[in-house]
Amino acid sequence: MNVIKGVSMNDDTFFIENNSSLSSAAYLMVRRLFDIVLAIAGLVVAFPLLVIFSIAIKLDTKGTVFFRQVRVGVKGKYFQLLKLRTMEMDAEKDGPRWAVNNDPRVTRIGKYLRKTRIDELPQLINVLKGDMSIIGPRPERPIFTEIFNQKTPGFIKRLAIKPGLTGWAQVNGGYDITPEEKLAYDLEYIRKRSFFLDVKILLLTFKVVMTGEGAR
Repeated sequence: MNVIKGVSMNDDTFFIENNSSLSSAAYLMVRRLFDIVLAIAGLVVAFPLLVIFSIAIKLDTKGTVFFRQVRVGVKGKYFQLLKLRTMEMDAEKDGPRWAVNNDPRVTRIGKYLRKTRIDELPQLINVLKGDMSIIGPRPERPIFTEIFNQKTPGFIKRLAIKPGLTGWAQVNGGYDITPEEKLAYDLEYIRKRSFFLDVKILLLTFKVVMTGEGAR
């Protein structure tokens, strides 16, 4: 089992004061059922889009359609995140780099996929596998998680729960917020999460997808 450096699966680093719904067995059971139902429904609806854009990616650039990358999940456990490829195959030939606005590594079709978040749809498979939830903090790469935690102590507290396909930080700031802002939003969600907040985030996510807010 790969776990981020300096983190123990039983580390009390992940203890966060929260409302009773966080540890409620009923809440967690319904959340998992919620994840499975939405992931299956999402994959059924998204299947035609995945086929169309898989062909578009192959026609646009040489290389694979899908992109796998190691991300940090709950309590520091690593998993393979799945996406549609939006960058050139040699995007990190000079080492890991954080994506920026108008990133030249992004392909023509990749710009549209990122703006509409369609590139994220394969992560519904990660949700079905249990690596992710529909809603939660966005999973970061190990190297960036360590860097952010050094610069913003406590950043790994985001790992107290499963990472999500969408979340409070994503709908409030998208890709462009700082690690400090991301941490603040994610900890607020972890402390306050409830069925009501989850539904609110889903509705705001639809707005983000329709408007392309926060894309890069």
